[in-house]
This record gives sequence, structure tokens and C-alpha cells, in this order.
Amino acid sequence: MTELLALLGLFASAFGAASLLPLQSEPVLVGLLLLGETPPWLLVLVASIGNTLGAALNWWLGRQVDRFRDRRWFPVPPQALDRATGWYHRWGRWSLLLSWAPIIGDPLTLVAGVLKEPIGTFLLLVAIAKTGRYVVLAWATLSLA
Repeated sequence: MTELLALLGLFASAFGAASLLPLQSEPVLVGLLLLGETPPWLLVLVASIGNTLGAALNWWLGRQVDRFRDRRWFPVPPQALDRATGWYHRWGRWSLLLSWAPIIGDPLTLVAGVLKEPIGTFLLLVAIAKTGRYVVLAWATLSLA
């Protein structure tokens, strides 16, 4: 039961971190890796799925941006949206490989929805980026522990 709760907590933190909420999942992953009670591959898998699904929420919000952009709760300032749109126009769907990056990553996933990137391509590129980040973080954590 404890392992299940830990995995649910990791999933929730990864989902929230990939959404437009100001959360971080890395400390949760590192803490669980250091505890050593759950296989690292499972932790990386759960974090990757949660983070990718959180980005998919951003993609959906992007598809709905015309309905939500003027709402007070909409968390992306116009400047960040414009900057991410510029990146996306310059690099196209490949810019989604930066979806793991702080500051620019979440707006990029939102812009992908605004610009109607197909969900299949979106999920593939975002999953590669986000899983890659967690693999590197897990490797570094376990190597230095």
C-alpha cells in the first residue's frame, strides 16, 4: 500500500509539474529513488506518464485558448505565449523536444494545441523529451548516491 501511495504521489506531482501549475516533480522522484523501495524503471515510467499527461492537458487548453485566454485564472501571460509561439513557428513540432525545459516547456505544449499539432505526434515527441529527462535524472541520482 505504501508503494502504491508513493507512486500515486509521484504521478500527481509529475502531472501537476507538466501542467501550467508551479510544481516540481524532480524532488519527489529523487527522494523515492534514494529510498530504494521501488524499482527505478517503475518510478521513471510513472513520472513520465504523469508528466506527459499533464502536458496533454496543456495541449487541450491550447486547443481551447480562444475560450480561456481572457480568464483571470489562465496562467500563461501573453508574453510567454508569444515567445513559445515564436519558438514553435521557427522549429515546428521538433520544438516539443524542449517540453522538458523549465520556463519554455509548458508554454510550448500549450502552443502546440493552439497551432493544432496532431495529438499523436504531440504525445510521441513530448513522451520522448520528458522520459529522457527522467532517465537522466534517475541515472545521475543513482550514480551519485
